Amino acid sequence: MALILAFVLREIEPAIEKRLDEFKNAGKSARAVEITNISGNGVWLLAEDKELFMSYDDFPWFRDAPVREILNVEEPNPGHFYWPDLDVDLTAEIIEHPERFPLKMHGA
Repeated sequence: MALILAFVLREIEPAIEKRLDEFKNAGKSARAVEITNISGNGVWLLAEDKELFMSYDDFPWFRDAPVREILNVEEPNPGHFYWPDLDVDLTAEIIEHPERFPLKMHGA
């Protein structure tokens, strides 16, 4: 009987470990966000099956940034995007309606 039980446990152990890993990762972000295009006009961001365009006129931080820094984007919360290498935080609303959030330059 013990031999049969050991055999059954050995057979189902990988499935149990897989389910445990799924539970451990359940609270972690699974949001997929990616840069789909970088052109002379701006940057395209894909999040939640929606593509957002950021022109360099409205989002100048990306104009001269290295490609690897632009590609390194995170979505810590739905609709909130963060570029850690550039220290840029934007929301989907800001990207969709930049006219509502004019850029302000502060003197040194």
